Amino acid sequence: MAEWIYFLHPPRDDFAATMTEGEAEVFGEHFAHLQRLLADGTLVLAGPTLGTTNTGIAVLEAPDRDAAEALMNADPAIARGVVRGELREMRVSLLRGRD
Repeated sequence: MAEWIYFLHPPRDDFAATMTEGEAEVFGEHFAHLQRLLADGTLVLAGPTLGTTNTGIAVLEAPDRDAAEALMNADPAIARGVVRGELREMRVSLLRGRD
């Protein structure tokens, strides 16, 4: 299974501190989506960067680029146009608890 990282690029600086009510609602859906991916074993890790640029990251496992793109594009924050997604293939070389 290949590993992929997708970035969630926010529309402005200090996004976490300046989210509108509508954006916050979408991010609640985004979090629930990531929880489902974690529960089914697809998600490796996820979280935002802190500071003034709140880029989010999600590392997941998928068999190929098409499957990874489908997972990324199903993220409500991306699907509803709140943030811009960017997908890259990656290799998790070191991970605590994983040989």
